[in-house]
Amino acid sequence: MLRSIIDLFLHIDKNLVYLINQFGVFSYAILFLVIFMETGFVVTPFLPGDSLLFAAGALATKGALNIWVLYILIVLAAFLGDTANYWIGHFIGPKAFDKEAFIKLFGKKIYLHKNFKEKYLKKAEAFYEKHGGKAIILSRFVPIVRTFAPFVAGIGKMDYGKFISYNIIGGVVWVTLFLWGGYFFGTIPIVENNFHYVVVLIVLISVVPILYEWLKSRKEANP
Repeated sequence: MLRSIIDLFLHIDKNLVYLINQFGVFSYAILFLVIFMETGFVVTPFLPGDSLLFAAGALATKGALNIWVLYILIVLAAFLGDTANYWIGHFIGPKAFDKEAFIKLFGKKIYLHKNFKEKYLKKAEAFYEKHGGKAIILSRFVPIVRTFAPFVAGIGKMDYGKFISYNIIGGVVWVTLFLWGGYFFGTIPIVENNFHYVVVLIVLISVVPILYEWLKSRKEANP
């Protein structure tokens, strides 16, 4: 499973080409679903986000995908994903941190799912408490936290009107940077010929905020 996920990230350009060749116009629906799930469900934080957008933008330059159709669909997927995640958190409430209540509501299998980690919830909660509403925007650029932040916002009963505005801003900025970044820079020879290294670099840059917060918390715990 781990090897498959690593392969998905490292060869996301080739996998995406295969997807488009196999499914044609339905590729748009699949990409929409992947981004929706990556941002909308706490059990799917392993799905590609930043690297997928960059790769899709690069392929759009070659005419494999229509960049404007893709842009509109992905922005919508990011918006709807966070919205769904917010309302799931709003509905579940404190039950997400209560083992017995969570199991009664969703079943033991979901609670024990290896992608559902309570530590991720607590990390997102701390991130949200520290940064307030702007955490919804900032979390777009932090893998894993991106998946859990709207869920925690829902649990904390954040005002939905405020959430919507942060959700829209964060989604548009995130998709614009990575999708159009791939569109304008993905076909530069040095980038195209070393795409797997570029993907690794994107993933590493994405986890820098997590590493920073981890080092900072360790420093605070051991002054």
